[in-house]
Amino acid sequence: MITPLWTPSPQRIADARITAFAKFVNQSYGLALGPDYASVHQWSIQEPEQFWAAVWNFCEVIGDGPIDPVLLDGERFAGARWFPEVRLNFAENLLRRRDTKPALVSLLENGERREIGYGDLYLRVAQLAASLRAQGVVAGDRVAGFMPNIIEAVIAMLASTSIGAVWSSCSPDFGINGVVDRFGQIKPKILFAADGYFYNGKTCDSMDRVASIVEQIGSIERVVVLPLTCPSPDLSGIGKAVAFDDFLDTSAQVINFARQPFSHPLYIMYSSGTTGAPKCIVHSAGGSLMQHLKEHQLHVDLGPDDVFFYFTTCGWMMWNWLASGLASGATLVLYDGSPFAAEGARLLDAIDNEGITVFGTSPKFLAALEKSGRQPARSHSLATLRTILSTGSPLSHQNFAFVYRDFKADVCLSSISGGTDILSCFVGGCPILPVYPGEIQAPGLGMSVEIWDENGQAVSQEKGELVCSRPFPCTPIGFWNDSNGNRYHKAYFQRFENVWAHGDYGELTENGGYIIHGRSDAVLNPGGVRIGTAEIYRQVEKVEGVVESIVIAQQWQDDVRVVLFVVLESNLALNDDLRACIRDSIRDNTTPRHVPAKILQVADVPRTLSGKIVELAVRNVVQGEPVNNMDALANPEALEQYRDLIELKT
Repeated sequence: MITPLWTPSPQRIADARITAFAKFVNQSYGLALGPDYASVHQWSIQEPEQFWAAVWNFCEVIGDGPIDPVLLDGERFAGARWFPEVRLNFAENLLRRRDTKPALVSLLENGERREIGYGDLYLRVAQLAASLRAQGVVAGDRVAGFMPNIIEAVIAMLASTSIGAVWSSCSPDFGINGVVDRFGQIKPKILFAADGYFYNGKTCDSMDRVASIVEQIGSIERVVVLPLTCPSPDLSGIGKAVAFDDFLDTSAQVINFARQPFSHPLYIMYSSGTTGAPKCIVHSAGGSLMQHLKEHQLHVDLGPDDVFFYFTTCGWMMWNWLASGLASGATLVLYDGSPFAAEGARLLDAIDNEGITVFGTSPKFLAALEKSGRQPARSHSLATLRTILSTGSPLSHQNFAFVYRDFKADVCLSSISGGTDILSCFVGGCPILPVYPGEIQAPGLGMSVEIWDENGQAVSQEKGELVCSRPFPCTPIGFWNDSNGNRYHKAYFQRFENVWAHGDYGELTENGGYIIHGRSDAVLNPGGVRIGTAEIYRQVEKVEGVVESIVIAQQWQDDVRVVLFVVLESNLALNDDLRACIRDSIRDNTTPRHVPAKILQVADVPRTLSGKIVELAVRNVVQGEPVNNMDALANPEALEQYRDLIELKT
């Protein structure tokens, strides 16, 4: 049995909200669920109606109508109807507090800090909601944000959803085509934008791109511009533009929350778009609210005394997930800028300065801290820090070791995994479970997560497809402009009928946790042996001098061969000794099948705008196939070097 890196204290278990939830369930249903997580999870998937009703009551969801029946047509995954008699409003549930407690703290890379309390947040949302209504916005209209991660972005989202309008956002580092590819499909009536943003020591102007976006999307009736980098930006080049403060109806003081059916659309999110036009994924107000409340309160142990941070942009689902922390009464810390500002100290400083209790980050950030020699446990107090969350890619054994050695020993490090597709997690953290190296702690409550082989049989301690075999409330409503549902069905249910196949290649461990080995469509298959890309990344990251890497399967001589590309520290060049070191690390810790046939040095790794590496785009370039949507990439120029590597021809 593997020794855990961290085990919660008896007091922490006793104080956890999930422990209180188990007691609540036992009292409500006359059960005798044990204090162990496994028994609560098993009940949650065997009795989904009881479970989700308990979440509603325990989290005190605000809404009208009876919660019974909880589920209708539950035998059909995509057709299941949750809480069909209920009417609620998402924003109303996030704005239940009206006091002076800080709701949002905004930090910019340039050092600017702003704060707004819950009472003032409610007032600002009321003013903006009244303005949107006066502009003719009604339930079902789309409102879009081309915004940095700042207070006004949250206000715009809350004001829109308070009316029943559908919110969608992109971060301001998106190119014009990337924005038009997304917003052009959903035809927003209002566009919120900032005049610019700060990143990596630079001031970036957004006005020319905003003007071009407005010209190309004819549905936009009004552009509301927030001055962020300039006190009085010139709006004359943008038709239909008005300054944010001038747009506000400052006489409004009360929000008329429009309560809609549980399944009313709330958000439109987007697939990465690296294989074609981005899919527009429509999420419901009720499903998103219930899932986020469950994850925050039961899996993260989030409450009104917490200060909650996640490094994200408005173009990534973690922004939406973070914003829902308002429903639990927490203070949210928003940061916009490079996470590596001040050599990585900016975010570490924020933990101490703001009293952050839950800190959300990525494996890339943790790896960069370690490679830079930073030891946060020595340079910072971190006294308030209770939980570290990580997502975006699998967390390696080395990341786990770094956190407990050099970051903080007494902290719950929870790797979480789900996606934009469900706006939440399938597997994630649990405050009452141990943390084992390289493992995600547990399946989500109410999520019937399994690992299936190619024949659709559940397997344990073997690699396979991560599936969810029973319906859950945050299943998307569908895709925008997909009236017959064919694209939606193909995306998730084509592999296994009436079972959600998420596209992750994973493994259930003997500890009851999960390991994600990469995306299924990027799985390597040399000689018919399936290999997850993360299995290789975990070993390469251990090698001194390697900054990051990307691995693909190249078609070669009627089979495929594994090709690894590495980015090295600036003073290093790839040689035979380093290649041997990389191969030895992979062979010694995996199998000979994992060892790359080719190891090549590159200057950069291409990523999506949300920071995920794109193996498929590199594979297409190497094989001379088109990459359909370069605008989905944050650094498309990085692909050119792969096209020209002569070693790939031999």
